[in-house]
Amino acid sequence: MDYIVVGLGNPGQKYEMTRHNAGFLALDLLAQRLGAGPIRQAKCQSLYTCCTLEGRSLLLMKPQTFMNLSGQAVRDMAAAFHVPPERIVVVYDDISLPAGRLRVRRSGSAGGHNGIKDILYQLQSDQFPRIKIGVGAPDRDREDLKDFVLDTLDSDAYEGVKRAPEAVITLLCQGVDQAMQQFNGSGPISNN
Repeated sequence: MDYIVVGLGNPGQKYEMTRHNAGFLALDLLAQRLGAGPIRQAKCQSLYTCCTLEGRSLLLMKPQTFMNLSGQAVRDMAAAFHVPPERIVVVYDDISLPAGRLRVRRSGSAGGHNGIKDILYQLQSDQFPRIKIGVGAPDRDREDLKDFVLDTLDSDAYEGVKRAPEAVITLLCQGVDQAMQQFNGSGPISNN
């Protein structure tokens, strides 16, 4: 396996269209675009499917551990397929970005995201590329963060979900620098 692409989210129908599931939604669109079929096979506390992209073998996975324990599934899948952290791409929601914006990063901290915190801990590395999907931020005076991320994804944020598969493809085929240049700072700006 050349690469693992991880979409972060929470399992279960009640979470399906929430802001916190932006990574799952983007991964479903990527699977469709690459002709991979539904992400339904089970292994390492995840649902996954395999496909190829320009001669590279990809495993697309959605951890089923709930967001805060995502790292366990990522660690186990990476070990099962002998994929090092630098070839694991993680796609997830980010409240620090305006809704619909994307940000590609080569590595770095969790930025307060519990799913990323657990992946950092379980892999013992921050050297994995990531694609953040902006979902906007809650009004701190009126809305609890947990309620906000578990609320329905709005149309502005969904624009970022729709663009994320292209960012993944660019990252895998042309490299992180090209993906950063092409996607960072572009996209819709919301009033959230």
